Order: sequence, then structure tokens, then C-alpha cells
Amino acid sequence: MRTNNRWVIAIAGVFLQVALGAVYAWSVFRVPLAKQFGWSISEVTLTFTISIFVLGFAAFFGGLWLSRKGPRVVALTGGALYGLGVFLASFSHNLWWLYLSYGVIGGIGLGLGYIVPVAVLVKWFPDRRGLITGIAVGGFGAGGYATDSKRWCPEHIRLSRDRISNRHGCNWIIYAESSRWLEA
Repeated sequence: MRTNNRWVIAIAGVFLQVALGAVYAWSVFRVPLAKQFGWSISEVTLTFTISIFVLGFAAFFGGLWLSRKGPRVVALTGGALYGLGVFLASFSHNLWWLYLSYGVIGGIGLGLGYIVPVAVLVKWFPDRRGLITGIAVGGFGAGGYATDSKRWCPEHIRLSRDRISNRHGCNWIIYAESSRWLEA
């Protein structure tokens, strides 16, 4: 979709960042995963560390790819990889699978998706670069609150593959719709 209203593009970018910010809700899964599989909290928390570490490298390469292929391809690929990482993580029965699926695959998706709104919005708002970068990054931070499963998935409820996949299925819709508006 094409629009001349740069604030519509900003809203789409913030929605994409909020969906990706779901990674900050990882802490909700720490205790249930540790209890269910007998892992330590630090072993489970390492998954988040891996995903954020990988995000940094993926964002770098995503920025290079963005300049060649455009925001839609990079955003949709990022959303697909993050969703795939979360989905595959729901089949985890050992730590290496959790680290690979959520940490590495999900982290690559996060990095690819993260860079798109930041790079695109800076081009659309050359007069307000600091403001728009803060809004975009704030959307990522707000994603943890917006997707915090404690409100609808208390710890006494067993983690289920359907619950995790449905939440990230909703995020996929946000990635797809937001990427339609993010034109460089």
C-alpha cells in the first residue's frame, strides 16, 4: 500500500515493534518451563540472552538486506522466522532445542523485523529522527507489556503448544499488515 501520510507509516511501524516486543514476555515462561522440565531458571533464561544476542547480528545483516530488497520482504521474513522459532520452541524437551528454536531462529527473526521500522521511519521523518526512533524503540519495549501472558496464562495453567502458537499467530497478522504500509 502506498500512502503520503507519514504518520500512518509510523503507526504501522510501532505495531510491528509491539508484536516483536513479545520477546520481553519471555520471563513469563521461565518458571513454568523450569518446573515442567526440571531445568534451572538460569538455563531457561539463557534462551532470552541468546535471542537478544542474535537479534543484534541479525539486525545488522537485515539492514544490509533492507537496502537491497525493501522493507516488506525483510519484515515478513523476520516475522516468519520469529513465529517459526516460537512454534518450534513449543516442541522443546531439551535445552539445546529451546536454544536453537527460540534463541537462534527466533532471534534472527527479531533482528530482521526490528531493523525495518527503525530504518524506514528515519527516512520518513528526517526532521524528527530522534523522536521517531524513540517512538519505534518504545513500541518494541511496550510489546512485553502488551503480550504479557500473565494476564491470560497464569503460572498454574500448564503451558500448551496451542496457547503459545495462537498468541504468535496473532502477531503474524500484525507483521503482515504492518509490512504492507512500511515502504521506504
